[in-house]
Amino acid sequence: MIAKNTICLWFDGTALEAATFYAATFPDSEVKAVHRAPGDYPAGEEGAVITVEFTVLGLPCLGLNGGPAFRHSEAFSFQVATDDQAETDRYWDAIVGNGGQESDCGWCKDRWGISWQITPRVLTEGYTSPDRAAAKRVFEAMMTMRKIDVARIEAARRG
Repeated sequence: MIAKNTICLWFDGTALEAATFYAATFPDSEVKAVHRAPGDYPAGEEGAVITVEFTVLGLPCLGLNGGPAFRHSEAFSFQVATDDQAETDRYWDAIVGNGGQESDCGWCKDRWGISWQITPRVLTEGYTSPDRAAAKRVFEAMMTMRKIDVARIEAARRG
């Protein structure tokens, strides 16, 4: 069954490679179908991968091998809520360690240019706390980090 709403991600010939990486990295993720060109076309040949249906953490996605015309930006990102430092480290290290790059405040990019926010739940709970002084301390601590350090966030929340 085709999902009512699907995230479509544009790739330059690497949709299957990216989908396979996501399926191996995140739970509730899988490559569901690979669709190949039924004939030659201006930018490719019969049998080339055109689209890949996959899920990332249960979200339906479609990887479209559309060519080099468009690049990803931080205007779109996957935000992954993590439960502890080990889970945060596992996802961060998988993305950054596989040709990705670090950014600030828990953001990183994978090797295909897709942005990810690896966000421990304690961070979100901290900066949305009704205790505005604690929320400010958590926010200020986050602003000094690349990968989020759960212990430092917890310490900032306690004051």
